[in-house]
Amino acid sequence: MAFFDKIKKGLNKTRNAFVDSVNSVIGSFTKIDEELIEELEEILIMSDIGANTANDICENLRKRIKENRITDPEEVKVLLKEILYEMTNKETSLHLDTKPSVIMVIGVNGVGKTTTIGKLASVLKSQGKSVMLAAADTFRAAAIDQLALWAERADVQIVKNVPGTDPAAVIFDAVVSAKAKKVDVLICDTAGRLHNKKNLMDELAKMYRVIGRELPDANVEALLVLDATTGQNAVNQAREFKSVTDITGIVLTKLDGTAKGGVVISIGNDLNIPVKFIGVGEQIDDLQPFDNKMFVDALF
Repeated sequence: MAFFDKIKKGLNKTRNAFVDSVNSVIGSFTKIDEELIEELEEILIMSDIGANTANDICENLRKRIKENRITDPEEVKVLLKEILYEMTNKETSLHLDTKPSVIMVIGVNGVGKTTTIGKLASVLKSQGKSVMLAAADTFRAAAIDQLALWAERADVQIVKNVPGTDPAAVIFDAVVSAKAKKVDVLICDTAGRLHNKKNLMDELAKMYRVIGRELPDANVEALLVLDATTGQNAVNQAREFKSVTDITGIVLTKLDGTAKGGVVISIGNDLNIPVKFIGVGEQIDDLQPFDNKMFVDALF
């Protein structure tokens, strides 16, 4: 299946909920007035774009309608699409220029973090990079076992230890191994426990200190994995994690199983964090780099 078709299919539920409602509202108006804009704002909020972002979009719409002297309600849809293009247009590439480069993968349990790491390893390997995984979510034995299965499936190396090992010690072993084996990218799994922010922050800080000491010049990406089916809760999670660590990008999983794909727009606008990858299926190649134009086109 072609790249665009895969995203289009993955956004079926979101598109049906969002665009059908937009078309219905626009079709019921013969002129542009404040009532039309307010109904559109309500649709945006219901599509999990969020109240703040919906308000920003509608303010932008009002301004452009006035500037361009738009009178036909059908043209509002064109303006809406333009605004969404601009709102989601952020730097989405991974910065992996050093050898090794490091990707820290963060997220609460259940969002698809370990699966995302396996798929990401496969993506990087298909680009000709050598990849190593570090099983630093040592609080759950299942996480270590699951990551080992994905390492085998993606045919990449893994550094792991027994459950309960200090996560920073696993990172240290992985960094030493990655340097010795001249690996291109080291992907580190981490424990996701937001209920105790201090522990999470201390643990992440310790891992970053190890990386900073052992790989002072390395590119380090911090990707936060979020479950799209949770809608605005995903935005709240991103806000919480952003308060304890620097996030360089978002991976949004399970977009194919939800009508809440509007959360992509909310994350970019409310938190100013780029969505770098989206998950649109269960297969190993269903993690796709985020392309904002393709996303908005597929949405419409």
